[in-house]
Amino acid sequence: MNSELARRIAFTLGALLIYRLGIHIPVPGIDLTAWMRIFDSQAGGLLGQLNVLSGGAVRSLGVFTMSIIPYITAATFLQLISLVSRRLAALWKEGEAGPRRFDQCARYGAALLTAMQAYGIAIGLEGTGGVVSEPGALFRLTTVVTLTGGTLSLIWLSGQITDRGIGNGIALILFAGVTTTLPGAVAGTLELNRQGVISSGVIAISELLTFAVVALIVAVERARRRLPVRFAERQTSAGTLPSQTTDLVLKLNPAGVMPVVMASWVLSIVFAPLMLAALYQGRRLPAGMIDVLGMPLHQLVYAALIALFVFVYTAFVSDPEQMAHRLTTHGGVIPNIAPGDATAEHLDGLLTRVAAIGAVYLAFLMLLPELLITFLQVPFYLGGIPVLTLVCTTLDIEAQVRGLLETPAR
Repeated sequence: MNSELARRIAFTLGALLIYRLGIHIPVPGIDLTAWMRIFDSQAGGLLGQLNVLSGGAVRSLGVFTMSIIPYITAATFLQLISLVSRRLAALWKEGEAGPRRFDQCARYGAALLTAMQAYGIAIGLEGTGGVVSEPGALFRLTTVVTLTGGTLSLIWLSGQITDRGIGNGIALILFAGVTTTLPGAVAGTLELNRQGVISSGVIAISELLTFAVVALIVAVERARRRLPVRFAERQTSAGTLPSQTTDLVLKLNPAGVMPVVMASWVLSIVFAPLMLAALYQGRRLPAGMIDVLGMPLHQLVYAALIALFVFVYTAFVSDPEQMAHRLTTHGGVIPNIAPGDATAEHLDGLLTRVAAIGAVYLAFLMLLPELLITFLQVPFYLGGIPVLTLVCTTLDIEAQVRGLLETPAR
């Protein structure tokens, strides 16, 4: 192991330790024991997924309760707007300054989204069974400042991990949250098995499905669609480049885990007020509301949002017109396809099909936990965000570590 890799590993571990410590620092002015008791009686479905995504910070009401999801949401919405705004899209063509300005806009948007959600959380907590000792304007202000500051701190920390550590900082923070909540879920399942609530056969089926899901994710994340491109002989400042044929490589799932995170956050905006309203009245959600939030409406909306964000993200990172323009500029031609508009149209159809496969794949992974909970009564989220985050982040770390190991030590 070279010194650069060791330094990056040490920095990443230190940053993740800071993240985990922040999760266990509660929001001022709450009775944490009372909240945990209420949370445990209401947890499940969307609330459980948000708790997993935040690394347990929802249950502990820590300063990082909002996690880094508002930043992902703000960045995704800016990407969506850039599809119809030439001025915003032009930021990406301004060298290094453009992406920095785009990131700054995303941070402002994340701060605004977090403050709005934090204020709603404060209002909901004030009416929840003695959780807040002194309700009022001071508690609401404190909650907004604490949660917004926590999210902005995570945004900064994730950027530091990306620049000075290993892997993508945002993905690693999600990864750390998932890995710390899964052991408790597994332990709870084993305890239910000991009590006879869940049979050993159900646990065995869950384990087999886990291996199958991991294998599926690895296969899809490593899959590539290769499109041959022929470059004609051309003159450059360095001399004459001979004609050659290479491949244009497209990921089968170009959007990664981001559409899933985005869909979860949008659903939390829609359904979280209903949950808080029920808690405000000191009771559980009505049976009819549980049916609406569970099957089948919640699943259909979730799948539709995932598919939407897959197409949005793919259109943003892989603009067929820009790809066709770059090919023409460098003398590249797809065999049997005319340059220019015909190439752009061909690439658009290909990307649409690839994105459709990715949308079906992600929607299946996200619906799998609900199906298991419904039919097998498995009390934790197999597949979906946890396994997808773990596998994608692990593959990314593996690729970066291999690159650092191949780099000569300084």
